[in-house]
Amino acid sequence: MKIAIIGVNGRVGSRIAAEALRRGHQVTGVVHSTRTANAPAGVAIVQGDANQPDALAPLLRGHDAVVSAVRFHDLKAAPLLQALKLAEVKRLLVVGGAASLETSPGRILLDSPDFPDAYKSEAVPGKQFLDDLRGEKEVDWTFLSPSAQFEPGERTGKFRIGADQLLADTDGKSHISMEDYAIAMVDELERPRHMRQRFTVGY
Repeated sequence: MKIAIIGVNGRVGSRIAAEALRRGHQVTGVVHSTRTANAPAGVAIVQGDANQPDALAPLLRGHDAVVSAVRFHDLKAAPLLQALKLAEVKRLLVVGGAASLETSPGRILLDSPDFPDAYKSEAVPGKQFLDDLRGEKEVDWTFLSPSAQFEPGERTGKFRIGADQLLADTDGKSHISMEDYAIAMVDELERPRHMRQRFTVGY
């Protein structure tokens, strides 16, 4: 497959690129500034702004899918979706957040009384991004939420897949490594199982 990854120089985007390259896919990395690009060898780097659909669309055209690994306080769904439509790319996979996952029926992690204020500047627009995607009828989108603790770690290939509920292990810990998250993302790219849905991964 030919995959464009927006934000390929970030911690998550670079790991998704590495996983895709490992499996033989062709990867284009879209970055805001090529001077700060830090992506795995083998990624074709291009400069683009995900908030400028007219300029972004030519960079995406010809790809089988687009992965957005951009922080939500820097991006809204509408211009990105518009860019895909202009580029005639049907598939969008989004690196989501855990805050919009349910901790109990009808209650999400973001609404927990102990949810850190420092994370809300990313969590609130992340939830809005997902809400906006849920109204999209043309692009085949997928929003992959990690578990609550989401850091670089080991690539094990052993994890669980869930839907809208926060996953936790037998000790009550909700966690996933960025490396295993990348496996789940590329699995979804290769074998779509959550079209126009959100899903989550965790141990």
